Parts: sequence; C-alpha cells; structure tokens
Amino acid sequence: MAVVELSELPRGAPLVGLDLGEKTIGVAVSDGLWMIASPLETLKKGKFSDDATALFKLMDGRGAQGVVIGLPVNMDGTEGPRCQSARAFGRNLQRLRDVPVAFWDERLSSAAVNRMMIEEMDLTRARRSELVDKLAAAYILQGALDRLRFDP
Repeated sequence: MAVVELSELPRGAPLVGLDLGEKTIGVAVSDGLWMIASPLETLKKGKFSDDATALFKLMDGRGAQGVVIGLPVNMDGTEGPRCQSARAFGRNLQRLRDVPVAFWDERLSSAAVNRMMIEEMDLTRARRSELVDKLAAAYILQGALDRLRFDP
C-alpha cells in the first residue's frame, strides 16, 4: 500500500499518530470514531525493526488500522532532511506491513505542546521532557482528526 491522503485512511478503526524525534518516537492513538487523540507512549529509538515491532504491537493492542506521521515541514513550507527521514520511516513501515500511512504537517506542534505544559499545566522541565513527545503525537493526530471531521 502506498502513502495515502488523510481521507483515504480506513474509517471505523482507531489511528495511531507518531511524532518522530531523533531519539524517541511519540505515540498517540485515536478512538474509533476519530473524535479524540490521546497520548499513549514514548518509545526510545533503536534499530528500525525493533521500533516497528513495538509500534505494531501497540497498534494491534488498540485495533489501530492506520498511521498518521508528523511531517516536520520548514516554516517556509519546504521539506528538508527531517521530512525525508519521516517519509522514509513511513515507507519502511509499509515494507513490513500493509498499513495505510498518511502525513500531517507538524509545524510548531512541539512548541505548542511545550507552551501548554508550561502555562496551563505548570510542569517542571524534567516532567515536560518526559511527556513532550507523546503529547506532540496527540497534537499532530488531533489536527489530522479535526481536518477529517470538518473537511472530509
């Protein structure tokens, strides 16, 4: 299966959202109705095959049938090396399992999540670093869900 548009993701099943960092992968999951994204876990990056196995285990446990990967587009709209890396991650996932993968522009997602954790949640720097990746994954996935719900 190739990379798909958001509107082509399989309806009626949860989706998994990913925030791909250099050292970690933030994971979030949606409900089956695509109303809300919830932070799930932060995986420490290792070998790709190990990362994919852990991700597929999380997907299977939640019945997720699609993946939304945050695409770190530059502020001017261009795609740099981090976008290429995210796209490669999606292609490599599909080589291991026939799963639909879509991408969502994640510009400023980590900044928005950090601001929320500081201003609204009053979390310490250490606690923020523990949570930022999975919260950013939920922020990314929620943006995609909102687009699907309001602009199918």
